[in-house]
Amino acid sequence: MITEFLAAHWLDMVTTVLGLAYIILEYKASLWMWLAGFLMQALGIVLYYQKGLYADCGMEFYYLAMTVYGYWKWVSKSPIGDDRGQNKSLAITHFPKKAIGYWLLITGVIWTVIYWLLVTFTNSNVPVADSFTTALSIVGIWALAHKYLEQWFVWIAVDVVTCILYFYKDIPFKASLYGLYVIIAVAGYWKWKRMMQADAK
Repeated sequence: MITEFLAAHWLDMVTTVLGLAYIILEYKASLWMWLAGFLMQALGIVLYYQKGLYADCGMEFYYLAMTVYGYWKWVSKSPIGDDRGQNKSLAITHFPKKAIGYWLLITGVIWTVIYWLLVTFTNSNVPVADSFTTALSIVGIWALAHKYLEQWFVWIAVDVVTCILYFYKDIPFKASLYGLYVIIAVAGYWKWKRMMQADAK
């Protein structure tokens, strides 16, 4: 019985552990988060395909590319130097206000397109939620790669919906992880805000 359970859920459990490591490292604004994320997403491709979460499965390929981009972006030097003329690594900043409307429009278009693709070409029975979390995640990972403070707001919304969706799709370990993500994302926002304020002094 236990063997059958482990055989059926081992991918769920492994990606859950990696996901927990990822969010903790993100909370700390650690570069190691990108490695944990890469491994989690590579395995997630298999998991989501097996569970019929096709938008999430496709999203993992985007995530893989963004982990490489995010790592490069974080380690690249800022053009703003410190008092000794030395460059700093990428700093935490606010999402540009002038880009908010632009990204809301992009999110809406992506959500609509993915929904249409799922309804038209797959047997997905959760196209609204699957396409919603995918669209928001596309924006969220981009904002994370640029180290914008408000990326946490995007992830809170994604995590709440994903938690419910994964319980529905019988992925209990990752569903529980996303429930924890909500709490860590709220704490992460306040931690990043304090870090940003400290860097500004």
